Amino acid sequence: MSNPVLTAVEERAEEIAAAAASNERLGRLDDRAAKVLRETGVIKMLQPARYGGAEAHPAEFAETVMKVASHDGSTGWVAGIVGVHPWEMAMADPRVQEEIWGEDTDTWIASPYAPLGVLKPVDGGYIFNGHWQFSSGTDHCDWIFLGAFMGDEEGNVAQPPVAYHVILPRSDYEIVEDSWDVVGLRGTGSKDVIVKDAFVPSYRVIPFSTMLDGSAPRDAGLDNPTYHVPFTTAFPLGITSAVIGICEGALAHHMAYQQKRVQITGTKIKDDPYVLFAISEAAAEIHASRVALLDNVSRIYDKVAAGVEIGFGERAVSRRTQVAAAWRAVRAMDEVVARSGGNGLRMDNPIQRFWRDGHMGMVHAIHVPGAVFHVSALTELGIEPPPGPMRSMI
Repeated sequence: MSNPVLTAVEERAEEIAAAAASNERLGRLDDRAAKVLRETGVIKMLQPARYGGAEAHPAEFAETVMKVASHDGSTGWVAGIVGVHPWEMAMADPRVQEEIWGEDTDTWIASPYAPLGVLKPVDGGYIFNGHWQFSSGTDHCDWIFLGAFMGDEEGNVAQPPVAYHVILPRSDYEIVEDSWDVVGLRGTGSKDVIVKDAFVPSYRVIPFSTMLDGSAPRDAGLDNPTYHVPFTTAFPLGITSAVIGICEGALAHHMAYQQKRVQITGTKIKDDPYVLFAISEAAAEIHASRVALLDNVSRIYDKVAAGVEIGFGERAVSRRTQVAAAWRAVRAMDEVVARSGGNGLRMDNPIQRFWRDGHMGMVHAIHVPGAVFHVSALTELGIEPPPGPMRSMI
């Protein structure tokens, strides 16, 4: 498949890598890095064609995110997260799509989706309040998706809890500066956001249940199979792709660094069979992670293109594949970093930044294996998992 965005990213690789130190120092993407993402079209890969998007195959999007992340983890992470938001926006009410992209199709949308806000029903819509962490790339975004629970007339969470995705313009929320001080992915600028008594018209609210059951793209009349890939496959795709790309970047820098390296014993790395074995094993594991992730989303895509509904059990196995791919790649990265020597972890060596970024990416909520592995095993045993947190993001 031809992927012109990937080609454009490869042509701008040096620019992406050159911005890495500045991204980390600023605690957000610097303007050069954001400019590359805009000009190459990464963020518009999953955007509707009527608003200048490519409506690309999700595997093409994943490959592109991996390539960006292999040059700088933070830029790749923002590409993966902000780049998936146009996919969901394609299912939103046409009125909000026009508000966002009608005048500028390069407008970016942030998140997070964690249901940490409460919608209080009022005439015509809702009064919205909440405080969220981890809004990646938010400084460069003018709109946002925020997770929420429906509230009652007093503004308390209604029972049983029902989740929604809420869409707001930049004027309706506050970005909390200095709220992103972490060990890795520092350049993502994944800051806190706060909403206080914002009015949200009803057409800017999406029931999360319609994303999980696949009715949102059907109701929106979307024909492209890309939009019928389950949310729980599509949203994690950008994040896991970034982690695998980061590990590929660590491996590439390790290989370049080792070419002329001589150990303290006087042995050249090229003559050390133990290090060479570890490098090859790690390279194979990282490649296996890439193949597993791309194969997973491609198979899901082919099924929905054929009109096959993806059930809960298959969604659980899909999530297991994604989580396992991230962990496999990061474990392999650890093996090569452990053989990079003390100089490989100096702050002026990119290896250490990829290492920190990879571990930060692996602790994202979508990569926590416990419930995902538990539920996927139950479904393959023919046992229906109980309702509640175990079914979250599956």
